[in-house]
Amino acid sequence: MAYHEFLQGYHEYQPRRVFSTTATDWQARVDFARMRRERLARAREQMDKHDLGALVLFVGENIRYVTGVWQGNWKNNIFIRYCVLPRNGKPVLFETVGSDMICAQIDAPWLEGEIRPAITWKWAEGAEPEMAQRMAQSVYDVLRENGVHKERIGIDIMDMMAYQALTGLGLNIVNAWPAMSAARVIKTPDELECLKIAAAHGDAAMWMAMHEWAKPGVRESEVCAKVNEYLYRSGFDFVYDIIVASGGNTSPYRRWHTDKIIRQGDLMIVDINAVGPGGYFIDFVRCWKVAAKPTPKEKDLFKRCYDSLYAGIEALRPGATTADVAAKFPEYDDDTYGSVSLQQFAHSIGLSLYEGMWISRAYSFKYPAEIKPNMYFAIETFSGFPGLEQTVRLEENVCVTDQGPVRFTLCEHPEYWFSEP
Repeated sequence: MAYHEFLQGYHEYQPRRVFSTTATDWQARVDFARMRRERLARAREQMDKHDLGALVLFVGENIRYVTGVWQGNWKNNIFIRYCVLPRNGKPVLFETVGSDMICAQIDAPWLEGEIRPAITWKWAEGAEPEMAQRMAQSVYDVLRENGVHKERIGIDIMDMMAYQALTGLGLNIVNAWPAMSAARVIKTPDELECLKIAAAHGDAAMWMAMHEWAKPGVRESEVCAKVNEYLYRSGFDFVYDIIVASGGNTSPYRRWHTDKIIRQGDLMIVDINAVGPGGYFIDFVRCWKVAAKPTPKEKDLFKRCYDSLYAGIEALRPGATTADVAAKFPEYDDDTYGSVSLQQFAHSIGLSLYEGMWISRAYSFKYPAEIKPNMYFAIETFSGFPGLEQTVRLEENVCVTDQGPVRFTLCEHPEYWFSEP
């Protein structure tokens, strides 16, 4: 990351200075080879800090982080493929055989000689114990080849069958999530550029939803379809979920679209969750009034939501803690139940919608974690109270920098929210 005198800052931190994921000879854009190297280096750094001889990864985003291989969402997290990263060895990808394995060999020459057939044990009916043992043996062979089979082995997730098979071989298994989380929550410059690109497309889709697509007489499902079409035409890897809630579907907040007809005067909440062209998420929310001006009560709800959201954003600074951010959220169900409502909170995003660091009143006061430069958060708030006919929700995507928080989602809120009565 280089400081530019003319820009008086870093390109990566400036959301209006956005490159493209397409390549060209005249501009230094996203360097995916560099990104793969730097992600791998971060994973190795955390392996050393957590005293791990190897990582064994089954979660799709962790596999992509370490190997740079992705083959669609359908098999991303059904645990039919895996990879092993030995401390001083190359990552070894176990890919499903047939066309999938051939595609990986073609698409990822940086893994030449390190792609092996995955042994699939899930849903193998009565053969599960045998297939799980074969899978465990394939992992053990890599560990032994690299001389780390007697060390601590970090694993991100597994079922009971896999656990029994791996421990049956005498492996010392520990939780890999602390290491992988610590690696992934700090973004490299190329990752930040991918996040900016996703945010730029997300902003455009939200603007179109606000000004063109969400009209009286249109169904929520039609708005959802338009956003999906736009993002896929923009080269997105995958549209994870588009939440479209209008009128009564905002209170209580229905976090999925329906075939409800949008009416004049409805409050409209749209939440875009999608994986951009470089593999990184956009996740943000806007709320507006359909073909009408908000009432004083609705403007008050918006102000409550907006003020707490931007107070939380202002607290996202290096050296602060997650407790400092959580203190800006109003009391909500997180306090009542000691759980996370997913409505008054913040979460790290990147290759995953929900990465390692979450911020909530449910636990961040008791277990504060340090906010560091190059962390990237989706931060969201909600004005939810019993008896409301409809209500407001907002969310932004924010990069933590040495100069303070920088918002990457730039789609403007309608001016009527801020005007005097």
